[in-house]
Amino acid sequence: MEAIKIEKNLDKKQLLNSQELILKKLISCDTTSSKSNLELINYICDYLDIFKIETSKVYNEDKSKASIYYTIGNKKLPGLVLSAHTDTVPVDIDQWSYNPYELNIQKDKYYGRGTTDMKGFISIVLALTPWVISKSFDRPIHVALSYDEEVGCIGAPFMIREMSKNLPKASCAIVGEPTLLKLVDGHKASIGLDTEVTGYEVHSSLLPSGVSAIMTASKLVNWITNKTEENQNKTPRDLDKLFNPPFTTLHVGKINGGTASNITAKKCSFTTDIRCLPLDDGEKIIEEYEKYAEMIDSQNKDIRPESNIAITRHHWVPGLKPENDGFADSLVRKITGENSTGKVSYGTEAGQFQEEGYSTVICGPGSIEQAHQADEFLSIDQLNKGTEFIKSLINEHAN
Repeated sequence: MEAIKIEKNLDKKQLLNSQELILKKLISCDTTSSKSNLELINYICDYLDIFKIETSKVYNEDKSKASIYYTIGNKKLPGLVLSAHTDTVPVDIDQWSYNPYELNIQKDKYYGRGTTDMKGFISIVLALTPWVISKSFDRPIHVALSYDEEVGCIGAPFMIREMSKNLPKASCAIVGEPTLLKLVDGHKASIGLDTEVTGYEVHSSLLPSGVSAIMTASKLVNWITNKTEENQNKTPRDLDKLFNPPFTTLHVGKINGGTASNITAKKCSFTTDIRCLPLDDGEKIIEEYEKYAEMIDSQNKDIRPESNIAITRHHWVPGLKPENDGFADSLVRKITGENSTGKVSYGTEAGQFQEEGYSTVICGPGSIEQAHQADEFLSIDQLNKGTEFIKSLINEHAN
């Protein structure tokens, strides 16, 4: 691990320097969701070991990835959870002006993959460790860092369940996704479906005696398109109007199939992404889709019994529901001084914390517009403001 000089009473310059060193290391770890995040996790554990802070790892099935959680303070008391994910989306090197895995400082901005989403937030929390320890707060701080958020929020539920088992229920959880430090108290659910159609191959001149997987898939895609249009034409409810767009969307993002233009396709598969409003029933939507697919499948089987339609759920990330002055909401409002709240259409792990009984909101440094982009950056101003926000959050909650 790169040496980091730690002073308990950090001044602003020392804090910025330590944050830069930490952020530099975090960015250098390629934690694309398709790869292991253990280099980064082990670095964080080594860093925390300097302060004799014990970490708990929650591995994935093949132990190639891990989430970690740890506590600063009395583990027997309920505390405040600060949450982030460690994985990032892939990069297209040709689109970047800089090496995405080297921290580059240009015009008061930190450039690098994950600076905004969400390694900047993690660097703040880690850099504040000696400050938190020196204050000896009455209530503990819990930090939760997950894997595989970017591919369906897969890792967080296992970690959250372990935390619920081994720690007193925290009073609230703050998920530090980039919101420009504005309070976000609601987001849509994210549902991922995989549909695989099996047809029966014949020469295209004998079309009626075969089953085309592609043409069958087109009927299903058409149903998905019509469902979105149906949702769009509904009169939005008051809560719906706070989201952009103010309706539940269904979208086919990938499709693959076929052998040749003159052969009925034996296989066709596609993925569907559903972004479901908090007041809409995602289960009902899937049941309607499955019922339609069963009807089409039955028609195909009358022609060729070998044909089939299989629908599986890739992921289901619950939405975050506004809590109407819940503890997390009130705490962040008090610090930011804002009365308004925001709603977003993208998914986060916040809904998973909320499902386990944590009062939860989203608030973190940086702009979501920079997330997943080439030349991703976090401004130094947002890093500094994020640091002050987290310090105020801890002061307000822990004293």
